Amino acid sequence: MKAAKLIVMYPVPTDLETFERRYADEHVPMAVEKLAGKTRFVASLIKSNADQSAAQFHRIAEVYFPTLSDLQACLSSPGGQETAAHAVEISSGGAPTFLISEVEIFDF
Repeated sequence: MKAAKLIVMYPVPTDLETFERRYADEHVPMAVEKLAGKTRFVASLIKSNADQSAAQFHRIAEVYFPTLSDLQACLSSPGGQETAAHAVEISSGGAPTFLISEVEIFDF
């Protein structure tokens, strides 16, 4: 069975300093504590598009789960719903985009 990943893409915030503070101080600890069943949490700060132009997203969070059913169970849990609502609340540049993906890992 393939692993699964929740991807949350945050648009560039209108208030960068407040977003970064709330993301670090509130959201990341909430995600670590309340997203049951996760195996890994990766928080990326987007610097630019590959051509050095401004990117439309400021942060991308990736939360890994053993299976799609584990991810779905987390999202439907009170902790998952609270964390998702908080992601929307702190995203001052517009609503974040939530994606679900299957994960294939290729080790080299």
